[in-house]
Amino acid sequence: MLVSLHDVMKIAERDKIAIGAFNVPNWESAAAIIGAAEETDMPVVLQYAPVHAQFLSMEDAAEIMLYFAKKTKVPVCVHLDHGDSFERCMQAIRLGFTSVMIDASARPYEENVATTAEVVRASHAVGVSVEAEVGHIFTSVTGSVEGPAKIETKDSFADVDDVYTRPETAKDFKEKTNVDALAIAFGTSHGIYVAKPVLDLDRITAIKKAVDMPFVMHGGSGLSKEEFQTAIRNGIRKINYYTYMTMSGGKAVKAQTDRIKADDHVFFHDIPGIATQAMKEDVKQAIRIFNNTL
Repeated sequence: MLVSLHDVMKIAERDKIAIGAFNVPNWESAAAIIGAAEETDMPVVLQYAPVHAQFLSMEDAAEIMLYFAKKTKVPVCVHLDHGDSFERCMQAIRLGFTSVMIDASARPYEENVATTAEVVRASHAVGVSVEAEVGHIFTSVTGSVEGPAKIETKDSFADVDDVYTRPETAKDFKEKTNVDALAIAFGTSHGIYVAKPVLDLDRITAIKKAVDMPFVMHGGSGLSKEEFQTAIRNGIRKINYYTYMTMSGGKAVKAQTDRIKADDHVFFHDIPGIATQAMKEDVKQAIRIFNNTL
């Protein structure tokens, strides 16, 4: 069932859970995510990030995600992750996405506000939800397409308020943009973590007190179940999850390498199936953590 981000955020707020948002760089990922959503009977967000264009174009991703969203009975939002411009967001809307993220967080604050407000006005006019970002989500990766290979922690900055989201900033941003969901920075990181993330989970509570709206966690790498669930109790309503999902598929294929090498008759269609099943199980576990049933 194809729905907007606004629709699934209402479910998350009602039940005090977080909805999993999973990136789709290929058909197998979409099949795994929807299989997990159906088996857990939970809403999900299928999302496409422009950094995955080397694997799948946005046009083809839209076809795949919309196909799966429309054929399943669970609510599914089709979302653009980290849209880098007004034009990119409008392209996604024309392709049928029901939600877009405009990420102008690296620009000066007033430019972030102006760009986001422009996207919100155009998107809301056609019933599409908008997510934006205030603050800095760390990148911690090794050979990942999520961003540059580096890691930063609290100790890397003289003042964490320079990169972590301030409650008063989140409130001001919401009032000036009318955005539907806000990605906030409190110490999480993208990619394969190489050092334990230094989290400020109390900051989520402080931001929630300043402005009551759905918050998004970008970068859950290296977090424990308890840390995820504390973040959810404090106000996180959407969690972006990709790296460890796709790694689970890769590891499952790697585990079968000896068997594949020993088999004189190897069929390629078996290999994606191994990865898809492993990714589905990983997503099911993530969904259960996010809805507090694990």
